Amino acid sequence: MSIDAVMSRMNQIQSMFASGVTPAPTQPAKPSSTSFSSQLATAQGGTFASAAAGPPATTATAATAATAATGTSELPAGTPYAAEITAAAKANGLDPALLAGLVKQESGFKADAGSHAGARGLTQLMPATAAGLGVTNVLDPVQNLNGGAKYLKQQLDAFNGDTALALAAYNAGPGAVKRFGGIPPYAETQNYVRIVQQNAASFRTPAAPSAASAVSSYSSSNAPSEI
Repeated sequence: MSIDAVMSRMNQIQSMFASGVTPAPTQPAKPSSTSFSSQLATAQGGTFASAAAGPPATTATAATAATAATGTSELPAGTPYAAEITAAAKANGLDPALLAGLVKQESGFKADAGSHAGARGLTQLMPATAAGLGVTNVLDPVQNLNGGAKYLKQQLDAFNGDTALALAAYNAGPGAVKRFGGIPPYAETQNYVRIVQQNAASFRTPAAPSAASAVSSYSSSNAPSEI
């Protein structure tokens, strides 16, 4: 504003006061639609929204979820069906190494294994035994392992936790063990008890058994005849 304009305005104000008229207040500048307060609120809103969304999933979280889905193993790396055997053993109060040793001898870790007597699957369950254990598909690895683990636990309970007698009962039937008052004098059953225990001991060591040795140890003649 020029000096002449200022002087003219002052003269007008003086004239108004002299005549008793109060000058109208000057209107303040209209705030812009994007004032500081609104910008601050917008910025805060964005911050809160970001915080509410939470941090992105990390690789560790994804790995934990994957582990929960697939399960964990207490057996040496490379053991076939290691997680499933561990889960079945734990669910039935068994040593995973003992169940793995039994599976190795029964089927060589072959889910579709079968014997001339009709036993099927990883733990070589007979049809009647499988039905009594609630196994509807003996060729399903998870069902078969849980059925075999449950049956082995029944034998351990029946023979006061004696692993050798429980294994003998698994192979020859609990009736034979009771009839002879111990491991029956069958070469097959005696070898079965010895080999399964040796297998179990090997699964308690860090070294994993090779797939070839696991399969080669299986013989259909070692399949249980009464389960």
